[in-house]
Amino acid sequence: MLDIGGSPGSNQPVVLNAITDAGNNAEAGGMTNSVTVSATNEMAAAVASTEPSTATSTNAAAAATPPIHFEDVPITTAIETLARLANINYLLDPRIGYGQAENGQVKNEPVLSVRWDNVTPAQALVALLDNYGLQMIDNPRTKIAKITTKDPTAPPNLITRVVQLKYSSTTNMTTAVATALTDKRSRVIPDSRTTQLIVVATEQEQSAVDTLVAQLDRPTRQVLIETKILEISSNPRTKKGIDWSGTLDAQSFQIGNDALPGIAPTPPVTVIDPVTGLPVTSPGTPGTIGGILSDPKLLGSLNQGAFFSPSAFFLNADGVSAILSFLNSESDAQIISTPRVVTLDNETATIEVTRAFPVFNTTAGTQGSPGGSQVTYSNLGTILSVTPRISANDYVWLKVTPTVSSFFGTVTKTVGGLVNQADEFDNRRIDTQVLVPNSHTLVMGGLVKDNPNAQYVKVPILGDIPVLGLAFRHEDKSLEKDNLLLFITPTIVKESDFKPTTSTFLDSEPRQMKDPMNPRSILDSGVPRGDWSNPLTPNVK
Repeated sequence: MLDIGGSPGSNQPVVLNAITDAGNNAEAGGMTNSVTVSATNEMAAAVASTEPSTATSTNAAAAATPPIHFEDVPITTAIETLARLANINYLLDPRIGYGQAENGQVKNEPVLSVRWDNVTPAQALVALLDNYGLQMIDNPRTKIAKITTKDPTAPPNLITRVVQLKYSSTTNMTTAVATALTDKRSRVIPDSRTTQLIVVATEQEQSAVDTLVAQLDRPTRQVLIETKILEISSNPRTKKGIDWSGTLDAQSFQIGNDALPGIAPTPPVTVIDPVTGLPVTSPGTPGTIGGILSDPKLLGSLNQGAFFSPSAFFLNADGVSAILSFLNSESDAQIISTPRVVTLDNETATIEVTRAFPVFNTTAGTQGSPGGSQVTYSNLGTILSVTPRISANDYVWLKVTPTVSSFFGTVTKTVGGLVNQADEFDNRRIDTQVLVPNSHTLVMGGLVKDNPNAQYVKVPILGDIPVLGLAFRHEDKSLEKDNLLLFITPTIVKESDFKPTTSTFLDSEPRQMKDPMNPRSILDSGVPRGDWSNPLTPNVK
């Protein structure tokens, strides 16, 4: 007889007393055997929802479970008590043979005296059966488990379970879970569509899989990468003084033969006058100095006095030219780019803020082919590629590759008698790996370029005279200065950084579009509204 103490719905312990009569149980010998199971109604309700094939529970549930105490209780009574608390329907296999004759001897039923703490009734039932060489086989069709003897030589039963992953991908977890399977029959099958793992393994392996998945299947941390790229360009220039290069640099002088444009002398010419019919002789013309020296009749020209032309005794130079400079100029530019990107831990993120610059490639034409051109594009601007990895102490390891490019100018070169032009670009790139504390800013590196240039022009001796020498000196100074600095700040994103948002987009009704025109109105209709066969008597519809 099974006596249940305690009222339903109360929190008082439930005491189950199993009293066996001496006449019905020979082993009892007239003694009263009792089973005391202390359990609250909340625990009984939780156990009732336990699956029959599940033998494990979390540590929190086990810690909240009251102790189970058996004192001189037959094993069948203990099985019945635990199965009832675990809400398990079962049947004993007749081949167990407790109280039946076997090989001429009666098989006695074992008697239990044990106390269990921090275990559920389902866990206690599985442990009890395993200790006495028994096992429980589920029947999904009838939902009645069968308790029978266990074959000691048989391999452990395989249990098929579906493990739902929360954050990890099936590709990574399949390889990790496979390391926990030691039985050759066990296997794991990934289902990428539902992000689940089908694990076919023994009970011990299933427990190891649960522990492994609980440790690995965690949300991947994210990192906010804030980068500030600062580019400063300064080009000051100063020009002071008087440059006499136009006067004193590469002057050309000419004197003597062909110093001046010469005119050759002409000899006398005799012609017939058409009126009188008589011969008329015209006098010749004397030439200038250039013509005189180039004329073979030099002596005759000398007698005419042409050699004494005044222009023959003066130098012919390029003239006087000087440049006065007193001017300062300066051009400054500052470019700040602040790309921000959020990426998963150990995942590469790339952000590009560029402009497609066209590059023209021309091909020369041949006979029968006119040639042509082809346009390709080059991305100019800021490109940032970063891969973060979070360490255990909230340090962030970063692999950063920033690239800053811009158009510089066009280069012209003559190759093979043909003039060719090509575009020239400035590319600045840093490829480095650093370790930065969380939310700290690091100056990763920079490119500082200073290009000073100075040109001096001076007239010898005159330029060295104090004060007066300023009129014979000239200086041209310039400085090209480019600074490129890179600041980076990694910040680990926490769950509190996410803010929930509400949207009414899915609940909103579709907006009705207003008709742009009314085809039935007089202004919008294209159909005539009268009898056009007789316009004098229109028939308006």
